[in-house]
Amino acid sequence: MRTDVLIKEGERVDDLHRKGYVIIQDPKRFCFGVDAVILSGFARVKKGEKVLDLGTGTGILPILLEGRTLGSHFTGLEIQPESVEMARRSVALNELEEKVEIVEGDIKETAAIFGGSVFDVVTSNPPYMNEGGGLQNPSGPKAIARHEVLCTLEDVVKGAAKVLRPGGRFYMVHRPHRLTDIICTLRQYGLEPKRLRFVHSFVDKAPSMVLVEAGRGGKPMVKVEPPLVIYKAPGEYTDEIYDIYYGEGQA
Repeated sequence: MRTDVLIKEGERVDDLHRKGYVIIQDPKRFCFGVDAVILSGFARVKKGEKVLDLGTGTGILPILLEGRTLGSHFTGLEIQPESVEMARRSVALNELEEKVEIVEGDIKETAAIFGGSVFDVVTSNPPYMNEGGGLQNPSGPKAIARHEVLCTLEDVVKGAAKVLRPGGRFYMVHRPHRLTDIICTLRQYGLEPKRLRFVHSFVDKAPSMVLVEAGRGGKPMVKVEPPLVIYKAPGEYTDEIYDIYYGEGQA
C-alpha cells in the first residue's frame, strides 16, 4: 500500500479485508454499504474478463471485484467529480492503477464513452428510489446516490445493454418493490433475466434487496436462488455473509 496518497480532512481509510486493500471514504458524502459487498459476491467474473461498474461512487465494486476474481481489467464510471477524485486516490492507495480505472462521465453517455460491445460484465448498485418526496437537498451526494436524480433504472439498463458483448452478463442489486420495473426494462433492452436472489436482513423478515443477473441474448429462463440472509442474530453475520466479506473469493 502506498503511503504518499493524500487523505483529506474528514476522510477515513477503511479496511476491505481482502488482499490488504483499503478504501477512502467521507462520511459526510456517502459510504458504501452491505449491498455493494453482496453484489461483489453475486457477480460472476471469469478469468480474463473486462468489467464495467456503472455509478461506481467511491470505486468500491471495481476494487472488491479485482480482489475477488481473476478478471483482467475493471472500470468504474461515476458522474460526481469529487467521488471520481476520491475513488482514484483509493485505486492509487492500493497500487491498482494497471488493473482499475475510474472514468468521470454520465451513465446516459455510457456507449459514447466506451463504444459498443466492449465489456464482458457490467455491474451496478444504482439509486433505488424513484420518488422525489422527502429530498431535502436533491443535488447533494447522498441524494444522488440513493434517488434517481441524475439517472434512472432505464438509463442504467440501457447503458449496460449497449456496452455488453453478446453473451455478456449484467449484475445489479436493487429493491424488491421495483422488480416488475427491473424485469420489464431488462427485456426492453435485450437483457434476459437469468438469476434472482432475494436478500433478507433476518430469516423471518421480508426481503430488503434483490440481486439480479441478466444476459445479453439467450433463452428466457430465470433461476430463483435460495434467500441470502444477512444476520443470524443482531450484529452477527450469517456464515455466508461472513464468507462474502472475509472469504477467499472466486477462482
